[in-house]
Amino acid sequence: MSFELWIAFAVASIILLSIPGPTVMLVVSYALGRGRSTGWFTVPGVALGDFTAMTLSLLGAGAVLAASATLFTVLKLAGAAYLVWLGIQLWRSEPTAAILEGEAKSKSGKAMFWQAYVVTALNPKGIVFFIAFVPQFVVAGQPALAQFVILETTFLALAAANAALWAVLAGEMRNRFKSPRVLKAINRVGGSLLIGAGAVTALARRTA
Repeated sequence: MSFELWIAFAVASIILLSIPGPTVMLVVSYALGRGRSTGWFTVPGVALGDFTAMTLSLLGAGAVLAASATLFTVLKLAGAAYLVWLGIQLWRSEPTAAILEGEAKSKSGKAMFWQAYVVTALNPKGIVFFIAFVPQFVVAGQPALAQFVILETTFLALAAANAALWAVLAGEMRNRFKSPRVLKAINRVGGSLLIGAGAVTALARRTA
């Protein structure tokens, strides 16, 4: 793989990642509700989720989803329902002293990690996208595995950096407001983002 082709893949990935999707909405909602420290949990979840989705795609799951309208719809609706459920939970949550101080218990951190992982990994559009996108940058006649490793590593690094940037920006916005009343409103904004992301996911088409 040439350096020019790798640069083209990196630029295309950055452009695609800059478009907010369900994963970004999840990261932002937690950062708004609990501070940028949530990025320590959500960003690794996003990276592992993208790794899972890309690996499944390269192993052929993307082709199966692209061919099966029923399977795609089932996964899409399950993911949408999960996002809406998370949004409702965040909407109803009340800011506590621990949240105000930016302290998160290990159990809640694990929950954020796994929620970010599930939302990212089980997005059928992501799986189909990867199998359609990544092979375009693979050079025929050269070892495919090595190229896949380079492309996947590049995308995962960029995806993690993108999620971390969103977490920091949303966290900084939250840090400017300290009153429980304002934080409650922020929680509802974050919850609304998740519910909206769930609605968008539910309306997604296979060809999108």
